[in-house]
Amino acid sequence: MFEKMSNELATLEADSASYIEQINSSESKEDLDQIRVKLLGKSGVITQLLKSLGQLDPEARKEQGGRLNQIKIATAQAIESRRQTLEKAELDRQLMSEAIDVTLPVKPEHVGSIHPTSQVIREVVEYFGKLGFDVATGPQIEDDEHNFTALNIPEHHPARQSHDTFYLEQQSDEETPLLLRTHTSPVQIRWMRNHKPPIRVLAPGRTYRCDYDATHTPMFHQIEGLVIDEDTSFAHLKSCIIDFLRSFFEAADLPIRFRPSFFPFTEPSAEVDIGCSKQSGHLKLGAGDDWLEILGCGMVHPNVLRNCGLDPNKYQGFAFGMGVERMAMLKYGMPDIRPFFESDQRWLQHYRFSPFEA
Repeated sequence: MFEKMSNELATLEADSASYIEQINSSESKEDLDQIRVKLLGKSGVITQLLKSLGQLDPEARKEQGGRLNQIKIATAQAIESRRQTLEKAELDRQLMSEAIDVTLPVKPEHVGSIHPTSQVIREVVEYFGKLGFDVATGPQIEDDEHNFTALNIPEHHPARQSHDTFYLEQQSDEETPLLLRTHTSPVQIRWMRNHKPPIRVLAPGRTYRCDYDATHTPMFHQIEGLVIDEDTSFAHLKSCIIDFLRSFFEAADLPIRFRPSFFPFTEPSAEVDIGCSKQSGHLKLGAGDDWLEILGCGMVHPNVLRNCGLDPNKYQGFAFGMGVERMAMLKYGMPDIRPFFESDQRWLQHYRFSPFEA
């Protein structure tokens, strides 16, 4: 047995240079794999010799095992080196075949544009930014405390019911209920709890409610504003809203009225309407015989200030909120809110804004 194995090992050592040459000259990973199986596979030449070592005495096993192991290591290293070379060459060929000439001009129909929702947010943020408003964001998954309780919304309020709010599944009865925020007001709560007055902050972002028709979608965008200091009054609120709306709709004589309303988080509260007229089924903003609700506002409720650690005897302020898609529909003549989220290229091409416009 010893003599037979010695002869086979001597033959393998003599042929190892030829095997290495075959490995280095392999033209594909398939050819390389065939050589690997022939030498190192389950029935490979080197593998069979390694299995035979157990039949030798310890001294012979040590001597021939060392020689055989050197051949195995050299063969494995050569195979791996050649594999990496072949893979790199294959990747280079693929990159060359898939190369894109970035100097070619872009086709006009593929030019990017600003979505109407983003455009309106930019316009509103730009206007209030000139008045010293910060811009804040917050989590879209909220807890009951920030979305309802801190905003003075009572437990029996319809907004807390599942037919109006998307609640996440609770893992246990003790767990605090989580939900998709129904407005961006929780951002204001977080801001008041972490910043001292004077406060001027704008909170744009996605909100969620269980509703879907031509003027409502389950997910939509809101922008809410908040001002807190020691001497802000309802007169300041009216001036701010009137100037903003006339600037936004580009109508210096736009009729605007404030109607008494109710919101749990403001007192007094008001709905803001703008003048309009309907002619031949088309809505026209401006002086007319009709009014259109545009946003809600009011003086921040004392309970909200207390919930945020502010003294209502010292501080007061106002808040307002508007739907971004609704503002876009009115300004740019869009009759339906649903296409905002349908990714229809024709609609996007029609109502698109250049990123380079001022």
